[in-house]
Amino acid sequence: MAREFDSQLLESVAVRRRRMRDALVFGGARSRRSVDENLGKVFGGIALTAVLCAGCVGWSFVSHRLLHHPSAGSAASAPAAPAGASAGR
Repeated sequence: MAREFDSQLLESVAVRRRRMRDALVFGGARSRRSVDENLGKVFGGIALTAVLCAGCVGWSFVSHRLLHHPSAGSAASAPAAPAGASAGR
């Protein structure tokens, strides 16, 4: 019987502390969500943003390589002469 009373007392103290912490963090207009739940949402948003940014960078790289670089069999494959070299030597 004493163990049940002790566990109930410890649980009620933990609940009271959590409520006091939530009141301190969120103020009078606090929501029912705890800080841990909101941190999970923040980290999920950061991860989603990182994936979207990586996709945009990858798409930009692929489209740049396909649109701005012609195939290997074009006339641009010959090396250009240096700027200061004369053609008649």
